[in-house]
Amino acid sequence: METLKLELKTLIIEALDLEDITVADIKDSAPLFSDDDDGLDLDSIDALELGLAIKKKFDVKLDANSEDTKKHFYSVDTLADFVASHKG
Repeated sequence: METLKLELKTLIIEALDLEDITVADIKDSAPLFSDDDDGLDLDSIDALELGLAIKKKFDVKLDANSEDTKKHFYSVDTLADFVASHKG
């Protein structure tokens, strides 16, 4: 699971061109869409881009309008759980 979390953090940085962020800066349980101290303060455009990148890299189906999808995108932890549950 740690390898998957590392892959997701790298994907977040690359897909969203977050030049000033490193993998170490992203905490596993920090909210991705919050601007609190730990959050990345991503927006809806970032969510779409990240969703496409995850779909392409991990071949998982995402429903953009689903409440479940919003829950999966809460943090790296929740994304990793989602991707792991949908892989092979």
